Amino acid sequence: MSKRLTCDVVVVGAGMVGAACALYAARAGLDVIVVDRGPVAGGTTGAGEGNLLVSDKEPGPELDLALLSGRLWAELAAEFGESVEYEAKGGVVVASTPDGLTALQRFADGQRAAGAIAQPVTGDALYDLEPRLAPGLPGGMHYPQDCQVMPALAAAHLLRASGARLLTGRTVTGIPRTPEGTVLGVRTDHGDIHAPAVVNAAGTWGGDLAALAGAHLPVLPRRGFVLVTEPLPRLIRHKVYAADYVADVASDSAALQTSPVVEGTAAGPVLIGASRERVGFDRSFSLPVVRELAAGATRLFPLLADVRAQRSYLGFRPYLPDHLPAIGPDPRVPGLHHACGHEGAGIGLATGTGHLIAQALTGKSPDPGLAPFRPERFPGPEEAV
Repeated sequence: MSKRLTCDVVVVGAGMVGAACALYAARAGLDVIVVDRGPVAGGTTGAGEGNLLVSDKEPGPELDLALLSGRLWAELAAEFGESVEYEAKGGVVVASTPDGLTALQRFADGQRAAGAIAQPVTGDALYDLEPRLAPGLPGGMHYPQDCQVMPALAAAHLLRASGARLLTGRTVTGIPRTPEGTVLGVRTDHGDIHAPAVVNAAGTWGGDLAALAGAHLPVLPRRGFVLVTEPLPRLIRHKVYAADYVADVASDSAALQTSPVVEGTAAGPVLIGASRERVGFDRSFSLPVVRELAAGATRLFPLLADVRAQRSYLGFRPYLPDHLPAIGPDPRVPGLHHACGHEGAGIGLATGTGHLIAQALTGKSPDPGLAPFRPERFPGPEEAV
């Protein structure tokens, strides 16, 4: 007979967001169990590039959350340092035309008003930052607040530091509730875990987990490929991407979109993205997509034309229709908290999300407020009638 498992809060999902929720909840004094059907960072986190970005966030709640998360990541970097490959290397967004540069400058004006640091770079200043960029580009914007971590390492270190009990290889099959509808914990294929609070950090499966509790959350997978080069000396100093990447992030289209995103890593390989498409959980390799990524990267950095690609991989971003994550308590299901739907920004926004979830779990007023991220903003079919 299995031992009865009880705790203050069950976090479902051992990716980056779940790890951050566990860390901040534990540091707020709560007894935490983290459960995942796979290994640590076995989903979206393990397929990510580790970006901690301000540059691609338009003014509003997501940018506010990114700025908070960046400050928290800097604190954790002082604690974990090189073990998570944290790099405060900054980002450079490049315009390919004068009109594109004007639009980028307008976008950055709004970001600066919200607290982001965005520094215009034109002419020689652009090539001082990135000498190997293609010649003739009119300019761009430098974002010194953009950083990077190695996501799988970071998730593992945050989970270890939390002291939470980690139960991998356990699939959540139900969320028991009282007659009044309050959660009682989770049911797994290895037995029940009893707790008055459950955090849904299940990433692309966040909608399925919400449904187990009777709540509607329309999380969909958005597939993306990453191309990985052979190890190189540090030729590319920042995260560099074309200005149209921001529009692709904000798009509602299900069709394939690609825009060049290029960055070096501490380990040597260059990571090349980014593609987005909604094709369900189709894991098929797509040579045309990878070719388009390579072509976009060489347009930005011609030197990459002579560099060998070692491999490619794909992942699924947890997409919500308004491009904002669901964070906080679900009033439809007392005791259920959501921390999912961050799309491609989950690594960067994880710390702020974990901080806000811990505040909500301990009865504090989350700062910043959770209203823009409230999970009930998506009515279910029966509520929309």
